Amino acid sequence: MPSLGITLGDPAGVGPEILVKSFPHLSKIKAKFFLFGDKNYLVKLSKKFKIKIPQNIEVISLSELEITPGKPSRETHLASIKYLEEAIAWVKSGKISGLITLPINKEAFEVFGLPYRGHTELLASEFSVPSYAMSFYGKKLKISLVTTHIPLNKVAESLKPERIKEVARLSFDFVKRLKRKGEIKIALCGLNPHAGEGGLLGEEEEKVIKPAVLMAKEEGIPLFGPYPADSLFYWALQGRFDFVIALYHDQGLIPFKMLHFRDGVNLTLGLPIVRTSPVHGTAYDIAGKGIADPGSFLSAVKLTFNLSKKW
Repeated sequence: MPSLGITLGDPAGVGPEILVKSFPHLSKIKAKFFLFGDKNYLVKLSKKFKIKIPQNIEVISLSELEITPGKPSRETHLASIKYLEEAIAWVKSGKISGLITLPINKEAFEVFGLPYRGHTELLASEFSVPSYAMSFYGKKLKISLVTTHIPLNKVAESLKPERIKEVARLSFDFVKRLKRKGEIKIALCGLNPHAGEGGLLGEEEEKVIKPAVLMAKEEGIPLFGPYPADSLFYWALQGRFDFVIALYHDQGLIPFKMLHFRDGVNLTLGLPIVRTSPVHGTAYDIAGKGIADPGSFLSAVKLTFNLSKKW
C-alpha cells in the first residue's frame, strides 16, 4: 500500500474545503495518506460538512490558527510553507512516495523569505534535480511548459535550445509511462504567429526552436514542429499528437484550462517522486462559501496513486 502526502496549502483558501469534501473518495483508495496541515481547523470543517476524517488519513498537525476563509494573513502564509517543508522532509526520509499539494499563494514564498514563486521551483531546488518541467495532465490534452512564471516580455530571451530539448526529454519519459504501446509523437509550439512564417514574423523559430527539434531527434526524442500554436491544439485533440510542449505559461494553459479546469492535474516532471496538484489556485473569492469543486484535486490524487506504483 503506497504512502502519499498531502499538504493543506493556504488554509485561508479553498484547499481545506476541497480536502474535506474529498474524504469519502480518499477513504476508498488503497493508500495511506499523511496530511500536513492544521488538525483543529480540519476537524471544525469536518463537523460543518458532516464528513468524518477517514481512517486511512493521518493528520500531521503543524499549526493551530484562527482562520477566516478568504482572508490570508502572514500566519497563514508562513503555515502553508511550513506544511510543504515538512512534507519534503518526509519524502527525503522515504516515508512517503508521492505528494499532492493544495494551492499556495505565491506571496507566501516572499513572506517566508524564499526566492521562489511556486511549488515547482522550490521542489526542484530541494531535490537538486538537474532539470525539471511544469506539466499538466488531462484525458484530452497533456502539455509541458518551457518557461513558467516569468513576464511575457522575458520569454523570447529565455528560450534556449538546450532547455527546450530537456523539457522534451522529460515529457517523453512521462508519456512512456502513460502509453505502453504504439508510436509517440510530441508537438512543439512556435513562439510567433504562424510559427514565424519563415522568419517574416520573428526569428526565434529559425534560430532557437528548430535547432532544438533537431537536437531532440538526435537523442531519439520524437519531437515535431514548431507548429503555429493557434491550430496545434486542435490537431492534438484530433489525436495527431500525444503531447504538446508550449513555450510560455498562457500559451499552454489557456487551451488546457478551457478543457480541464475541473479535472486537470498539474505535475512536476524530473523529481524523484510523483508530485501533483490541482490546476486552480487559492480562490479566496469563494473560500468558505461551500461551493469549491474538488474535481481537480481528486484527479491529482488518482494520478499520484497510479503513477507512484511505477515511478
